Amino acid sequence: MHNFPLRGITVVVTGTKITTSILSKVHSLGGEALAYPLIDTKEIIEPYDHIQIQMARNLDWLIFTSQNAVKVFIDKLRRNSVKPTEFKGKIAAVGKKTAELIEYHGFQVNFMPSVYSADVFVKEFPAIAGNNPRCLFVRGKKAKDTLKKGLPFRIKEWNVYETVENLATVDPLIHLIQTVERPIIIFASPSAVDVYAKHIAPVIKERNVKYAAIGHITEAALHRNGLDVTYKPKTYTMESVIEEIVKKEDANQ
Repeated sequence: MHNFPLRGITVVVTGTKITTSILSKVHSLGGEALAYPLIDTKEIIEPYDHIQIQMARNLDWLIFTSQNAVKVFIDKLRRNSVKPTEFKGKIAAVGKKTAELIEYHGFQVNFMPSVYSADVFVKEFPAIAGNNPRCLFVRGKKAKDTLKKGLPFRIKEWNVYETVENLATVDPLIHLIQTVERPIIIFASPSAVDVYAKHIAPVIKERNVKYAAIGHITEAALHRNGLDVTYKPKTYTMESVIEEIVKKEDANQ
């Protein structure tokens, strides 16, 4: 491997959760790392939040598939003076970062699917959940119905946040793509892909852009919008996609 395999390459991260460690990692490999979040989240606050929390305290399972859901859920607990120790049930989480965040706030994760995606979750979760478990899926308003439709038992759903377009980054990202040679744009959610396909792709058209997808659902969203995926790691983490980019770019040098 070359010392700086990403020299001369600009990597763009588009999600809401952008950690400085990832940007620093790209820089250490010789690349330029920039954050252009195409989506943002907004908490859904309802007058009956306290009722939902009280109900959740006595269920068998709480399910989280995103860090955003965890963050908003914890915020709601704090506002209602409820502690993690008051919950009797178990925790299921999709994704290493999601699991780490919920455990950081005092919960214990009891189940994670072998692949960090909802469709794998519905295949593996029933074996550990037991018969007719009482489950609550803490989710974003626009989350897909994969769990609700795929699990062999009924689950309750609680929409705690909604995903909105972050249009403030659209024009700056268009300008970047038009002025930088061969940028690599990383997507970690279909929502970010949708914003890009709607507002940016029609403007830049056939410029020399490469796309990276974290997860096969995000990859499918890119393909659905006519965008080819160059980098698709087997492990669905930001660290893995950087490793995949390094592997392919290093081979090309």
